[in-house]
Amino acid sequence: QVQLVESGGGLVQAGGSLRLSCAASGRTFTNYAMGWFRQAPGKEREFVAHISGGGSSTHYAHSVEGRFTISMDNVKDTVYLQMTKLKPEDTAIYYCTATYGRPRTDGYDYRGQGTQVTVSS
Repeated sequence: QVQLVESGGGLVQAGGSLRLSCAASGRTFTNYAMGWFRQAPGKEREFVAHISGGGSSTHYAHSVEGRFTISMDNVKDTVYLQMTKLKPEDTAIYYCTATYGRPRTDGYDYRGQGTQVTVSS
């Protein structure tokens, strides 16, 4: 069983920055691709970014490319999402995810409890 615990959400003004963290346990970190999804009220779940188990490759949704950066610390078993130039449309609950093997944009194997990000205009 994989446990994921997110932190770092909050309220920020448009144009500001936030860094989300996700502490993972119960797995061999390098066997899982890590990622972030988000869901805004009344909207479908949306892929945000993922990083391969070894951290060698990343992939982003078009809506966040150039503004968000995903990274991982294999020593701390933690994955990060650095968010810059935030927009009101980035407001959502952000979920850390883990997928065994290759990363996916259409789903995941495990998900954390989520952290709220609110961007005011």
